[in-house]
Amino acid sequence: MQMTVKKKIFELIDPSSADDAESRIFNIGMLALITLNVVAVMLETEVKIYSQYQAFFRTFEVISVGIFTIEYILRIWSCTENSNYQHPVGGRLRFALSPYMFIDLFSFLPFYVPLWAFDLRFIRVVRLFRLFRLMKMGHYSQSLTKIVRVVNSKKEELGITLFAGAILLIMMSSLLYFIEHDSQPDKFSSIPASLWWGVVTLTTVGYGDVYPITVLGKIVGGAISVLGIGLFALPAGIIASGFASELQNNKTTDIQVCPHCGKEIGQ
Repeated sequence: MQMTVKKKIFELIDPSSADDAESRIFNIGMLALITLNVVAVMLETEVKIYSQYQAFFRTFEVISVGIFTIEYILRIWSCTENSNYQHPVGGRLRFALSPYMFIDLFSFLPFYVPLWAFDLRFIRVVRLFRLFRLMKMGHYSQSLTKIVRVVNSKKEELGITLFAGAILLIMMSSLLYFIEHDSQPDKFSSIPASLWWGVVTLTTVGYGDVYPITVLGKIVGGAISVLGIGLFALPAGIIASGFASELQNNKTTDIQVCPHCGKEIGQ
């Protein structure tokens, strides 16, 4: 009976172990609770809202931490139903040390171990990372797997593009340092300091806090702005090409051919 209850709990709280209605309802509820916690953290930074509803925020935090704590304990207890963590001690220890469980632990640990010198409310935003675990459900898992496949298939092209961008960034930042250092020693004090200008210019963000004032510096700045448009469009094009190939492969895989006549089924 104990093993039956444990297995039922394991299938209920692990979105990748079962695909029944109860598991979906539970995990969607946890997803909603995590989202509401993140929203609560953001609203607490509004002084007027927090001062007016402080008791509500505190009650909601206590209830949320209680639910997260119970869920964490149940995960540790029932993880032995997974073939990878069957050992009652070693299996549970390895499971507790996994990245996902670390995120779960640190999402509510500051509530029990407060450090009065620091405001640790922002750590609760870590709960948002738990959504990646819950996205193992159904079509979310398939979508995430597809993204991983696309990035993995284009990793060489993306790596070359990023490498080229890094070289261009260092070269242009170094060049502008030597051009602008004498005119603006406070803003272009060193090559590492000039990298900030290179980043905001190469990405075409242009905050306006650091900019060239010499004629030659403006020419270099204009050149890197134009190059940045093309350089940062490359990764988007590479990923778009990867998605197009992935969709085409899926269509090809879905085609069923009749073993007798050799024609596609449905024609």
